[in-house]
Amino acid sequence: MPPPSAADNPILLQGFAWDLPADSSHWRLLTDNADLLASAGVSAIWLPPAYKGQAGAADVGYGVYDLYDLGEFDQKGTIATKYGTRDEYLAAVRALHEAGMTVLADIVLNHRMGADALEEVMAVEVDPADRTRRLSGPTTVKAWTRFIFPGRGGAYSEATWDWRCFTGADWDDIEGRAGVWLFEGKEWDDQVTAEHGNFDYLMGVDVDLADPRVIAELTRWGRWFLETTGVDGVRLDALKHMSWDFYRSWLPEMRRSTGTALPAVGEYWSGDVAELRAYLGPDPVMSLFDTPLHFQLHRASCSGGEVDLSRLFEGTLVEQDPAHAVTFVDNHDTQPGQSLQSAVAPWFKPAAYALILLRAQGTPCVFWGDLFGTPETGDIPAVTDLPMLMQARRRLAHGPQHDAFAAPDLIAFAREGDQDHPASGVAVVVSDRRAATCRVEVGVRHAGGTWVSVIGGHGAVVVEEDGTLELPVSDGGLSVYVPQAAEPLLARDLHLLTTVR
Repeated sequence: MPPPSAADNPILLQGFAWDLPADSSHWRLLTDNADLLASAGVSAIWLPPAYKGQAGAADVGYGVYDLYDLGEFDQKGTIATKYGTRDEYLAAVRALHEAGMTVLADIVLNHRMGADALEEVMAVEVDPADRTRRLSGPTTVKAWTRFIFPGRGGAYSEATWDWRCFTGADWDDIEGRAGVWLFEGKEWDDQVTAEHGNFDYLMGVDVDLADPRVIAELTRWGRWFLETTGVDGVRLDALKHMSWDFYRSWLPEMRRSTGTALPAVGEYWSGDVAELRAYLGPDPVMSLFDTPLHFQLHRASCSGGEVDLSRLFEGTLVEQDPAHAVTFVDNHDTQPGQSLQSAVAPWFKPAAYALILLRAQGTPCVFWGDLFGTPETGDIPAVTDLPMLMQARRRLAHGPQHDAFAAPDLIAFAREGDQDHPASGVAVVVSDRRAATCRVEVGVRHAGGTWVSVIGGHGAVVVEEDGTLELPVSDGGLSVYVPQAAEPLLARDLHLLTTVR
């Protein structure tokens, strides 16, 4: 059987983890392994920020210094970024395209860090716990707000940045202390989350997305970046700290100027699905990562069986707006030691991935650290069953879906398969307590057929005349069954994912 096309059950791969080696090799690694990733079932890949950060070759990419420096100029003590040079980035994008994948670039426009010089500015100190409460009257502070990009020398853009481009900062060099200061003549944007009273300010110096000069420069940069790199789409960082209006204008302009669909997925970090839906609005211009589902999976993995699995999808974006939901288990922010640490426990990860990869709703995102582990830190083991689940999604998870979510500790669902995908169909049972059996419908088209356990280690079963199966699952375990004819299709590709190095 030929490999599935990219249109069949897409899989987005987050193509990095936080603690990758700072040896400027990652773009080359992706280039060398593009075919491997495509063979694994990846149809789209989200690449880390490609531009120079304040920490140079050690910067993961979110401490943005110069958006135009993709690893080309000697700035912050390095030419290459953590991931490689500009030429290597462009080569990686080409290789991923040639392997049949679409490429999403990480876009970080909320803040800047690593300024070239200090500036004196009048500002008001505000309470970090409630940014609407002022702690002082206007006072002079020295803030790192002057960006002149001397290593680039005006290439691609002659624009420089000063304090007027920002709304606030977190450091006063006069007093030598941290805090949160709102600059004179500025206001926090009111189209942001109400956490901390107003969570416009996040880190570094906060970009003023209400300033026409800033908007014009970010629009020019966006056109340049998309035309230069040829990426297909974008992942948008820190949305709850940014004006709701900004991307509702910026994305359509990027689509108009490039003549492409420019798919976009945004990070709005909230467990409240109402916040996500309010941000999407009645006419969404992007999808969002389903953070409420991530928190549900995290709680289920850490509760000792006290979470009701039958209600796992309640209050999630994939339940309420599946067309705009990108589901995920973990990412670079949730891994141990990070600011949003909330990693799903290893024992539950195979089940969590089965629940996002094999169901019909949402677009699943697989985390690099779960696929390959994090040998750099040793805190995330590779999910052994994940390659099998990814293959099952692309080849077998088709057709009508039937749920058996009747018990708090035992849930099951199945996909019937369809005529367009020979041998397709898959059934899943999850338990977070004791071993059990669960009856699930797989469709009368399979009546009399034998299904085998590809995850769980159980015996083969025969589909009854009414199209149902009684499937076993072990204590706190996962069982995945597929038609017997499908088993060789899955096993054949497992060896491809043992390593990428």
